[in-house]
Amino acid sequence: MNTFDLEFWNLLDELVHSSEIVIDRPKGSVHPRYPEQIYAADYGYLKGTASMDGGGIDVWVGTGGKEVDAVICTVDIVKKDSEIKVLIGCTEEEKETIYKMHNRTSNMKGLLIRRPV
Repeated sequence: MNTFDLEFWNLLDELVHSSEIVIDRPKGSVHPRYPEQIYAADYGYLKGTASMDGGGIDVWVGTGGKEVDAVICTVDIVKKDSEIKVLIGCTEEEKETIYKMHNRTSNMKGLLIRRPV
């Protein structure tokens, strides 16, 4: 891994650990606009941060611990935006399920980037 990659993950760790995680869509809840979408893990944001949609940086919190282990970069043609979603403590099964959620329609696509071990 090159130095810049390591610094990216270290800064992301610092951002997550210095921010409050707010879960506003718990695992098993229904998406407010798309009732067919059920959240496969806890979903929320980092309080006091900013992302493209004007809210906090989005996070998925899994059952595997509290470490940042991946990000998903999304492109949404309907909202005409792009964002990252930080995955925290997600098992491989949770990562795969979350990845599929962000790729289930033709209007949004996501790219999963796993943290190198």
